[in-house]
Formats: sequence, structure tokens, C-alpha cells
Amino acid sequence: MIYKVFYQETKERNPRRENTKVLYLDIDAETESEGRIKTRQLMEEKTPYNVEFIELLSDKHLDYEKETGVFELAEL
Repeated sequence: MIYKVFYQETKERNPRRENTKVLYLDIDAETESEGRIKTRQLMEEKTPYNVEFIELLSDKHLDYEKETGVFELAEL
């Protein structure tokens, strides 16, 4: 399952929409909620980022992200 993670680079400042960044993670999970939990745990363990939102990408949404050229799976 591919998850799109919206985050701020630091937890020290208040989040601002203009500073939101995105990364994509391939998470091995049986359910969507299990994947969200694993994604959040991984982000907390491996990064100093402030996670705002985690979204499971549907096949169509994933195809769109690939077409726009911004899609690249992150390695944590």
C-alpha cells in the first residue's frame, strides 16, 4: 500500500500550510488503519518531522501522482 504523508520539517514551530511537504511510503499492511499506524510509527522513529496527515492512495490517485512527476517513494 502506498501512503502519502503530509508533514512539516520541524516540530518546533507552529505548522503553516505554506511549509507543508509530502513524501510517499510503501507500507506492508493488511488494512488501511494498520498501514496508517505503521506509517506514523516509522515517521516518528526515523524523522524529526511533524506529521499532519496520512492518506492511502487509490490506484487512480497513484497513477495521477506518477503522471505529475512529483511521485518518488521515500526510503526511511
